[in-house]
Amino acid sequence: MAVFTLNINGQKKEVDVDPGTPMLWVLRDHLKLLGTKFGCGIAQCGACTIHLNGTAVRSCSLPVSSVGEDKVTTIEGLSEKGDHPVQKAWIEHDIPQCGYCQAGQIMSASALLLNNSNPSDKDIESAMNGNICRCGTYTRIKSAIKTAAKTQ
Repeated sequence: MAVFTLNINGQKKEVDVDPGTPMLWVLRDHLKLLGTKFGCGIAQCGACTIHLNGTAVRSCSLPVSSVGEDKVTTIEGLSEKGDHPVQKAWIEHDIPQCGYCQAGQIMSASALLLNNSNPSDKDIESAMNGNICRCGTYTRIKSAIKTAAKTQ
């Protein structure tokens, strides 16, 4: 066990965990931030996506020991009122069905727009590759990302 001081959603949080503990479990089990979901555990489905310094990463394969002082943003930290442009576009385009993948989808989409304010279809497809939606809302997701890009 080791003590780590993490920058989570703009706040310093201290956790005492094994250095190899994935950030997903630090967030969910130790910090009670339950918006980040467990999907596959092998960084293939995207349900556990968070931002690390503004870049979308899979938290299930990110050991806490590799985070250091980097800025971690979870779905809870994306916006205080759930009014981030991507979140608003998600509602406008009626994306969620079962909803399980949505936090990861939103985090990947918002990281894309943070780094590319006018993404092409190819940019969107590339950024969202690996975010699996079993309900098949991919067309609406792409439309929502385009809408969010216009409203940022």
